[in-house]
Amino acid sequence: MTRPVLGVRLTGWGAYAPSLVLTNADLEKMVETNDEWIVSRTGIRERRIAGPDETTASMAAVAGLRAIATAGLAPDDIDLILVGTLTADYPMPSAAALVKSAIGNKRAAAMDLAAACSGFLFGYATAYAYIMSGFAKHVLVIGAETLSRATDWTDRGTCILFGDGAGAAVLSASEEPGGTLGVHLTTEPSGAYFIWLPAGGAARPANAATLEAREHFMKMKGSETFRMAVRTLGSTATAAVQKAGWTLDEVDLVIPHQANIRIIEGLAKALDFPMDRVFVNVQCYGNTSAASVPLALAEAVDAGRVKPGDKILLVAFGAGLTSAAIAFEWTGDPAEAARAAGIGHEQVSIAPGYLDAINPFPPDLEWVRARQSSPAVEPA
Repeated sequence: MTRPVLGVRLTGWGAYAPSLVLTNADLEKMVETNDEWIVSRTGIRERRIAGPDETTASMAAVAGLRAIATAGLAPDDIDLILVGTLTADYPMPSAAALVKSAIGNKRAAAMDLAAACSGFLFGYATAYAYIMSGFAKHVLVIGAETLSRATDWTDRGTCILFGDGAGAAVLSASEEPGGTLGVHLTTEPSGAYFIWLPAGGAARPANAATLEAREHFMKMKGSETFRMAVRTLGSTATAAVQKAGWTLDEVDLVIPHQANIRIIEGLAKALDFPMDRVFVNVQCYGNTSAASVPLALAEAVDAGRVKPGDKILLVAFGAGLTSAAIAFEWTGDPAEAARAAGIGHEQVSIAPGYLDAINPFPPDLEWVRARQSSPAVEPA
């Protein structure tokens, strides 16, 4: 007889960041901006850019393999693969299907989730529901983005913000209570067009006019997004903490979506929560959308900011407008990260060579491609 599932625990974690670094000084050569202006308004000093051989699915596969290894599992132990992304390699097949093939899994179901920057946490919540219902034992949840290919590098208001990368977690069924305790998701469509990509979908298919109007790049209303983000992040975080049966004072570490240092500071102020218990790495990666929270989580563990028994709060906000928060107890052993050592981009295969015929960078970023070094490095 199968024993009941009493809890859902995070058992594995991993991340992947492209090796190519785009600094604020580099951006000064491309658009009218400067380092002081960018840092004072966003906190971002550099971001990672995917190279010609890297895609959302290939980066997701590396992060996923690292998370599986950290959990002490094999790829075929995974029952379900969920990828949160707004920059999948293709409209179809899903990035998750490509990840399944790349990691060598033969048995999992696989699908993408479209919740923009909240995609990883929406995936986490979906995994939690699957496991608690008994439909899965181990679920691989990934957030991955190649935002550099949806960014208008002539728009100084948005091109300073975004970067590429991937982060992943394995969630597993437990016969013991605890682990994930508070889950809260919201969507507020009144602000759906604050952050959007106008063309390329069924409403406005690609044609010469959409290309000429640069409608295949992300558009954003910055001030409206900022106000909504701070308000919604605060209420969503509070709801997840309450569902966990905690108070904010009991939370050891908040890991928010790394969109902008001002938004992160606004969230801390709204919650009356000290910044020294908020993990921040936006200065190194910029806004990596769905990859942001899991990449930050993996880096927080590697930095020694997380220890067994800690109460962790993950919270994100994205286009849609979506928002999500997860309150959970850390049950993993940070030392297990050594199991993922040596897993690199060369160990995955995503439609080999399909990028050879195209230039993934716009003309004014050709110099960036020329500077590409090794395929990948661990997050700093």
